Amino acid sequence: MTPNKILVTGAAGFIGMHVAERLLAAGHEVAGIDNLNDYCDVRLKEARLERLRKHAGFRFQKLDVADEDGMRALFSQARFARVIHLAAQAGVRYSLENPQAYVRSNLAGFVNILEGCRHNKVGHLVYASSSSVYGGNKRLPFSEHDGVDHPVSLYAASKKSNELMAHTYSHLFGLPTTGLRFFTVYGPWGRPDMALFLFTKAILAGEPIKVFNHGRMQRDFTYIDDVAEGVVRVAEQPAQPSPAFDPAKPDPATSWAPYRLYNIGNHNPVNLMDYIEAIEHCLGKKADKNFLPMQAGDVAATHADISELQRAVGFAPRTAVEEGVRRFVEWYRGYYRV
Repeated sequence: MTPNKILVTGAAGFIGMHVAERLLAAGHEVAGIDNLNDYCDVRLKEARLERLRKHAGFRFQKLDVADEDGMRALFSQARFARVIHLAAQAGVRYSLENPQAYVRSNLAGFVNILEGCRHNKVGHLVYASSSSVYGGNKRLPFSEHDGVDHPVSLYAASKKSNELMAHTYSHLFGLPTTGLRFFTVYGPWGRPDMALFLFTKAILAGEPIKVFNHGRMQRDFTYIDDVAEGVVRVAEQPAQPSPAFDPAKPDPATSWAPYRLYNIGNHNPVNLMDYIEAIEHCLGKKADKNFLPMQAGDVAATHADISELQRAVGFAPRTAVEEGVRRFVEWYRGYYRV
């Protein structure tokens, strides 16, 4: 991809930082925005930004995507060739406690992104969806060609809404949009509310870990470097209309409009108890496990069919869970001086 000016929203976030670093290393200018809210540790977000500020091509602005006037000004002041939209209110469980945060950030904020792209001739919008959209679907592996009309959390519903909104703008205004359904991303600089971070912190502190559904869970854990590489590859290929799309038998993954949806996962689900064992091995310490029932809004298993993303951009995850966990633990010990 020719060096361009690219907007990365949620640049202080886990995936945002890694994607921005990869773009900067490739010679692109990156404008990063983030509202730096306190849902996750603000100091960790600031530390991620410090890494990005070491690159001459990085510029940061503290800005909330739900700020309509601020977003309009941002888009009018700069001409972005691509937008990679990763800012969102994350977390399935938090959506049970604070639904308004999801409406503001994930719905109103997404409209502001779409409007900015529409009025400023952005060449491609890549945005974060989630494996959560598969909701009550029991057929594994999850395929983009399956329907996703039965969400089991407001977070999932907000991400499904993003996909519908993106399609509308692709149809009405010819805006190329690609949604990426992320599957349990983990690794160094990860989110403090995710299982790997929570388990590592608790085990080192000698505290019990919460193991939901009595450990009978599977997740398609996907290492951050593999995810960032996939995101950048997708950004280089704007979505195109599908000549094979049949409105009499509509395929949810494609369209007559320049619109695409892809799973981005490891295609190798891991039992939760095996994941915990990998953490224990890296820490050299056993976990005190508190087995609990399934939490509302959660699902027992995820498994990504990644064949479409492989065909489209050559996506091929390379990092085994044992290696990814080792790298995270190494980072965690160094960052927190444990």
